[in-house]
Amino acid sequence: MARYIAKRLLMLIPVLLGISLVVLILINITPGDPARMMLGTQATEEKVQEVREELGLNDPLPVRYGRFIWDVLHGDFGTSYMTGRPVFDEMMQRFPYTLLLVSISLGISIILGIPLGVFAATHQYTWKDNAAIFISLFCVSMPSFWFALLLIRWFGVNLRWLPISGIASWKGWVLPCVSMALGLIASIARQTRSNLLEVIRQDYITTARAKGLSEGKVIYRHALKNAMIPVIMVIGGIFGSLLGGAMISEVIFSIPGLGQYTMTGLFNRDYPVIQGSVLILSTLFAIVILIVDAIFALVDPRIRSQYSGKGKRKAGKRFEKETQAVETV
Repeated sequence: MARYIAKRLLMLIPVLLGISLVVLILINITPGDPARMMLGTQATEEKVQEVREELGLNDPLPVRYGRFIWDVLHGDFGTSYMTGRPVFDEMMQRFPYTLLLVSISLGISIILGIPLGVFAATHQYTWKDNAAIFISLFCVSMPSFWFALLLIRWFGVNLRWLPISGIASWKGWVLPCVSMALGLIASIARQTRSNLLEVIRQDYITTARAKGLSEGKVIYRHALKNAMIPVIMVIGGIFGSLLGGAMISEVIFSIPGLGQYTMTGLFNRDYPVIQGSVLILSTLFAIVILIVDAIFALVDPRIRSQYSGKGKRKAGKRFEKETQAVETV
């Protein structure tokens, strides 16, 4: 298991290098001059070129890329063109807001999505199952920003129960978290329902029922545990989508998180902010996927045995026995 995790960590290096290179190429070909935006439209061309030289924007692309990687390896993500402050310090100030937003949204999705999927699976082919499927398809088809605008209109403007922007109190977290979680609840519910229906058709579930166990014990003690294995992988992917969705929600609800920081950098052509934010978000997503894979291996003994030395030795002995049996025949 440790060898598997170490191998996955090493694989992150070329992935992150490729992401940082793609980001640099994209921002280099995107229209807009950071020096011109810093100085304004009234600045002379000589002054603009002077600022570009100071920022290193006139250097060739390979030189800029190598300088960025070298600085990152030394813990330096550069200085924001607009604020003049270190990008890493600004990201760390905003990261807790994004982490809290994503964590609450993911928690809501899991708490409501799994029971909804179990409810639909245990009432298969009934109007309750059809209603749950319809709601899931509707929610998963709608983008989170559309839900956000509807919630703002209903609960913020019409009813005036919740604030439409800012996080001055706990009420400010309700609308952004719910708007992000609605579509994800549907995804988890559909995956849970599909897996649970497949599991409850297995022979050992029939045996458990034949022994006289109640339906609740059969579902929650035996079926749901095995049905949750693929759902864990779905939850890991959902966390990555939440990191991207947080960018839109933070802009809509004026949350000073990492997503809003990245969007501001995009609008201002603040290259160090864009590169640093994308690299941090990509690293977080890769680490989360690695953690999910590790949990998946711990939950499923078949996968765990593939990466343990003991499991490999058993597989090797079994292969030798099968080979000897074939040769004997």
